Amino acid sequence: MLIDYHTHHARCGHAVGELEEYVRRGIEIGLSHIGLSDHMPLLHVDPARYYPEMAMPMEELPRYVEECLSLKEKYKGQIDIRVGLEGDYIEGWEEAIEKIVKAYPWDYVIGSVHFLGEWDITDPRQIQGWEGRDRLEVYRTYYEAVRKAAATGFYDIMGHLDVIKRFGLHPGPEAAAEVEALENAALAAVAESGVAMELNASGLSKPCADMFPSDRMLREACRLGIPMTLGSDAHDPMKLGENLDRARLALHQAGFRRLAVFEKRQRTMIPLEI
Repeated sequence: MLIDYHTHHARCGHAVGELEEYVRRGIEIGLSHIGLSDHMPLLHVDPARYYPEMAMPMEELPRYVEECLSLKEKYKGQIDIRVGLEGDYIEGWEEAIEKIVKAYPWDYVIGSVHFLGEWDITDPRQIQGWEGRDRLEVYRTYYEAVRKAAATGFYDIMGHLDVIKRFGLHPGPEAAAEVEALENAALAAVAESGVAMELNASGLSKPCADMFPSDRMLREACRLGIPMTLGSDAHDPMKLGENLDRARLALHQAGFRRLAVFEKRQRTMIPLEI
């Protein structure tokens, strides 16, 4: 069974392709499950005044869900469509996030940290935000947010756990031990929360040239018994499933033998095929 649980489409503004194009592409490449998981609308910034094309407008959220559910029915028997959301964790906005998480019939919700305050640490347009900052302090703040996100109970899957490394802006070798401790503390929080985590293959095409999370973190996640799923984080239908063969192999080498899949926010485990 081949799965891809992390995808984005044109509605979010920074991806291309309609939802149905992703579904058809999933059938073409032999996926058993495709997860549609577009970005939650912006809550903590005014979309009209912020960077453009960050996430779907709030008024599009019900239309997104309706379209996903329609496609799920239309393609029944050809591919299993899972209706998901990548729901940003933003400290101080927990009540608004929870309202969205509870308002729709999701199959799963991915919990990701992109924002530290109003700074999206993953946006190439905002890379200047690193200038003049203590990188280690940014890492501390980021991983504290990851721990808090895992503890909320809002999410089924924690997304790209070490995406802080996306641009290769590490605190330096002298901070390696503390960074590893921060990563391990985040993994321990995920394990304690009982949620799953994704291996996100998109990092291979980013400046860091490494999946999210790293092989070291995967081994620790396996030791802690954290269930894993897979996502390409495709922003183009032709990128669907990209590098997931390498991701499956990485999971197997780290010690995993099963993958988590979701329906109606219930997790089941399937064999990991490589």
